[in-house]
Amino acid sequence: MTLPVFAADVGGSFIKFALSPGPGRLVHLERVPTPADDWAALCGALAGLLQRHADLAPSDAPLALSVAGLIEPVEGVATSANIPCITGRPLAGALAMALSRSVFAANDADCFTLAEANEGAGRGHAVTFCAIMGTGIGGGLAIDGRLARGAGGVTGEWGHGPIVCTSVEIEMKEAGRSETIHMPRLPCGCGQSGCADTIGGARGIERIHQHLTGRVETSHDILSGWQRGDDDARRTVLVYLELISDPLALAVNITGASIVPVGGGLASVDPLMTMLDRAVRSRILNRFDRPLVVPAQRMDDGGLIGAAVLGRQGLRMQEAA
Repeated sequence: MTLPVFAADVGGSFIKFALSPGPGRLVHLERVPTPADDWAALCGALAGLLQRHADLAPSDAPLALSVAGLIEPVEGVATSANIPCITGRPLAGALAMALSRSVFAANDADCFTLAEANEGAGRGHAVTFCAIMGTGIGGGLAIDGRLARGAGGVTGEWGHGPIVCTSVEIEMKEAGRSETIHMPRLPCGCGQSGCADTIGGARGIERIHQHLTGRVETSHDILSGWQRGDDDARRTVLVYLELISDPLALAVNITGASIVPVGGGLASVDPLMTMLDRAVRSRILNRFDRPLVVPAQRMDDGGLIGAAVLGRQGLRMQEAA
């Protein structure tokens, strides 16, 4: 018999709370504000959620968390800019003590990866590399449906490291010529310059467009203009695809992934994903005659579904120990 798992997606503003009665199943229950600066209040909020829905599951049903922050895989110590009260704490262990039940926790990108690897586009694939392409970029890696959790809990973070090309060549078919574009290595919030995170997300598209045109426009307007046939927007998107497909292809070569589900806002722009898929497949060693880079299937509930997977896997490990 499968034990139900309570799942919580803990962001900087809200906690989304659900029950997973079984694999692939999710019952949304509540959304409450996150007491991001108060540990006692955070424990109280989670305890209240569990208490209000206690009749839905056995008293020993575990709680699994998808968290906006890093979780160090050995001691489970959390680091989060958005939820300061968990920083420096062994999150799962401290909550297990406070809530008197088993607790499991992982980074939100890792939970999204678990969701896609087990209940989404990566189901049936031995190696799933998930790419998050929203405001910035992030990622996660799953092997045989389980997270690969390396030192410091940063596995799959393809957005960082000074790897972005400083020049690209694009084909301007209307003009009947190619054009070489020079790009500066932009400073990144991690302290380095030239990281893929600086150009890979929505803010990155805006930075590229401003560099090329001198205009400040939103990524939504740029992508809409591209789809309408605007020449400046098309030039921006071509440069973007040249710059970001290189590091993503490198991630595929290094991990051996056979599928790359993409989450985040940019994944909803189908023509962009189609072109990114083609660009990445043209750059990797193991060629695929099917789509490799695809929109994620669990974009709306990936954090909660992935947390539930994490909880079930954690329970099996406890039982086997």
